[in-house]
Amino acid sequence: MGLASTAATAGALVSAAPAQAALYGGQCGSGYNVVNLIDLPDLRGTVYLTYSASTRKNCVVTLRERPGTATLMEAYLRRSGTSSWVKDSGDYTTYAGPVYVSAAGSCVDWGGTIGTASRTRTGTNCG
Repeated sequence: MGLASTAATAGALVSAAPAQAALYGGQCGSGYNVVNLIDLPDLRGTVYLTYSASTRKNCVVTLRERPGTATLMEAYLRRSGTSSWVKDSGDYTTYAGPVYVSAAGSCVDWGGTIGTASRTRTGTNCG
């Protein structure tokens, strides 16, 4: 295989990579690391679940893939088995949240919304 063919093949592999999620930018604060995520449909954005070992808290933030005109965005989180959500909901251009819950020794339910797309995970990240 010639050098030109190898370069063309390598270029084709690079261009076939999947679209990247909206990148977490530390919105939950120092010491919070991403432990789970949900990609929302139609490349709207990503919901991130983060955790801080020092505070022993979980945090959720919903990030828009393409910031623009304000639209409904939500970030929500609760300790599994409880009925009350900690929620940030409003018309935002870039992100919703952060919202925090102490859930040491428990699982969490969490999710987010951008426009009409909403996703929730339940009973995850136990511990």
